[in-house]
Amino acid sequence: PAVPGGYPPAGGGTYPAAPPSAGYPGSAGYPAPGGYPAPGSYPGAPQAGGMPPYPGAPIGPGFGVPPAGPGFGGYPQPPAQSYAGGGPAQIPVGYPGGQAPSPMPGQLVTCDSYFQPAAMVQCTQGTIQAAPNFDAGRDAEILRKAMKGFGTDEQAIINVVANRSNDQRQKIKAAFKTMYGKDLIKDLKSELSGNVEELILALFMPSTYYDAWSLRHAMKGAGTQERVLIEILCTRTNQEIREIVNCYKSEFGRDIEQDIRADTSGHFERLLISMCQGNRDENQTVDYQKAQEDAQRLYQAGEGKLGTDESCFNMVLASRSFPQLKATVEAYSRIANRDLLSSIDREFSGNVERGLKTIVQCALNRPAFFAERLYYSMKGAGTDDSTLIRIIVTRSEIDLVQIKQMFTQMYQKTLATMIASDTSGDYRRLLLAIVGQ
Repeated sequence: PAVPGGYPPAGGGTYPAAPPSAGYPGSAGYPAPGGYPAPGSYPGAPQAGGMPPYPGAPIGPGFGVPPAGPGFGGYPQPPAQSYAGGGPAQIPVGYPGGQAPSPMPGQLVTCDSYFQPAAMVQCTQGTIQAAPNFDAGRDAEILRKAMKGFGTDEQAIINVVANRSNDQRQKIKAAFKTMYGKDLIKDLKSELSGNVEELILALFMPSTYYDAWSLRHAMKGAGTQERVLIEILCTRTNQEIREIVNCYKSEFGRDIEQDIRADTSGHFERLLISMCQGNRDENQTVDYQKAQEDAQRLYQAGEGKLGTDESCFNMVLASRSFPQLKATVEAYSRIANRDLLSSIDREFSGNVERGLKTIVQCALNRPAFFAERLYYSMKGAGTDDSTLIRIIVTRSEIDLVQIKQMFTQMYQKTLATMIASDTSGDYRRLLLAIVGQ
């Protein structure tokens, strides 16, 4: 596809947090990633300009797409893109997670009741739930019939995979091998091609393995897809990260920290190594005195001095809980007279800037971060299919319902509408079935 031109991102948001999700067991017979040549270098993000509103607090430049590179296991690769700045936006009235009254320093308040109006104190939810009356053998039989003989019944395959949980898909894979002595994944690969193949294979990977595979794929060979590293390592829960790190070791026989050190450098490398520890504080109670102190510390490390103390930003953003960071962001705005995202924009550049901003955006509103990534995977000429597939698949059982809501609020169109106009054929049908249209 043609390479999309530069575009302004949306402004940022104060938003509700998502709960942790459980991981899945290791892989079953997926290929190890193949070689991968070097992408072009990223353009730096320019200074912010005027922008349409995004829900919540102001934000700097947005998030785009990993660089292009030749395929991996026959997978298509996304185009490279350039970025432009974003500006402050107003918080819409009644927006979930909008400004709440500030408590006194030293006061302890739990995040759920304070940051979210009563109506918003709820779990996030996926668009895919486990199918009731599930029968792995029956599903295996349907898939076998869909692939047997001349031609393939793609609709029958879509009906099964889009309406089963990841756990159920693993059971179908096992039943298929037991019943027919054949590998379901190999059969699917021989029947499918292009984006629909990539999407279906992703759906059949255990969740943890898919994240580990995506990270390995992003670092394999020459060149690195830094945005994939950021999107996964800076947004997952502690439990998810620990499972990914273990899976990476067991499946690929490699140490993820060594691979990160070999592929990245400087402050960006340190941030990713911090993320790999899966050691963020997960206490849901917010300490406002500490938030005030951290905000002051971040101000002194950046806007309040000549130069930047990068290690201070790394320490606070890598170790504090997401609710605690949300309070810190609010305290920072009062101290610095500008939001933390625009300060990061002014003090940092390149991948470390993108990584730090991703952490702040997830503290404010994880679904809005993914909504923005989805929007820019489809905006302009060409589609970054790998990012579109990865986010739809990885969030489908966690918070895709909330991501869809945020998408509509931020872009005045539904996610399904944009997918329908940007994709075609069985690929479109399967994506829309997962999104729940």
